[in-house]
Amino acid sequence: MFLDLGQRCPGVTLALVVRARASIARMVSHQQVRELALGLPEAVEQDHHGRPSFRVTGRIFATLWDAGHLNAMPDADGIRTAVQTHPDVCAERWWGKRLAAVQVDLERASADLVADLLADAWENKAPKRLSARPG
Repeated sequence: MFLDLGQRCPGVTLALVVRARASIARMVSHQQVRELALGLPEAVEQDHHGRPSFRVTGRIFATLWDAGHLNAMPDADGIRTAVQTHPDVCAERWWGKRLAAVQVDLERASADLVADLLADAWENKAPKRLSARPG
């Protein structure tokens, strides 16, 4: 199917087709984000100024900011590590003078990265009684 496109559309190279397929395969959907976030203990989804947010005991640990971005809220060290390790996917988000979140480009992120950031953000916001619980 994709190879036929190159024959029908001059200028579409095999390399371009391969990159497009890889991008499609890596894109994390809003539904995948929901499943990952709501799979964490006592996590719920709630509206936050017109955007879906994910909370544990009332505290927001992530928001689906727009069609292509997730904001996850691990601690400041977790935010910096994510941005340094994945600079093409993650960016710092500040709330005033406070480093508040890591913004994740869902079109470039892997599901594993999103799952890790959501788990770190959940752990940052969850009460000790939940985060200390095994499994």
